[in-house]
Amino acid sequence: MAGIVVVFDFDRTLIDGDSDSWVVAEMGLTQLFNELRSTLPWNKLMDRMMKELHLQGKSSVDIKECLKRIPMHPGVIAAIKSAHASGCDLRIISDANQFFIETILECHGLLGCFSHIVTNPSFVDGDGRLGIFPYHDVGSPSHGCNLCPPNLCKGVVIDQIRASVSANGRKIYIYLGDGRNDFCPTLRLVEGDHVMPRKDYALSKRIYSNRMLIMADIHEWSDGEELGKILLHLIHRISTEEINCSDLSQLNSSDHI
Repeated sequence: MAGIVVVFDFDRTLIDGDSDSWVVAEMGLTQLFNELRSTLPWNKLMDRMMKELHLQGKSSVDIKECLKRIPMHPGVIAAIKSAHASGCDLRIISDANQFFIETILECHGLLGCFSHIVTNPSFVDGDGRLGIFPYHDVGSPSHGCNLCPPNLCKGVVIDQIRASVSANGRKIYIYLGDGRNDFCPTLRLVEGDHVMPRKDYALSKRIYSNRMLIMADIHEWSDGEELGKILLHLIHRISTEEINCSDLSQLNSSDHI
């Protein structure tokens, strides 16, 4: 029987808002952020914001306390725990960063539900200064994808996941996201896979503008409650169909004995 791999974006998917924007606003960095926005790539801009917080005497502990206040929809929390308990392989591919994501998930008791988190790495130095770095080394040859930012191609990561788990048999993928950089991994999905774009967000608009390129089944959602219900319904449907197929195969085999 095929296993189910569920791959989530993080910002505006697992959480309703954006973790970077939350920290910028809550920690008083909005003016500086806006001043520098046009001069730096997003990843480097957020690292610059972390440097500014350190210069102001704020440590990674202060940032962690800020992140703990980010809400997560109860329906999303319940769905993640249920999907994990049912045996699904849950993963995250996000253009946020390791420190933000792990802090938020740990706060909501969800960190242990995910087998892998692929995102921009982070590091807290001996002085408590949080540094944020690109997932792909922007100084090395480009990943070659014009759909994704230089620091992270989610399509490349999906291909790596497929290669790493293929030895364990056929997998059915469910991909959830909202943004423009979620379109590339959506294109890597095949017939029998599923994509769950957030309704009226960039991913949904790109999908319906390029419908003929999408091989996966499409299931839109609007908020955390819908995300949780649709995801669990989909997991249940896939699991039921796989059990029925397995039973039919066994029945056919017994007929030939």
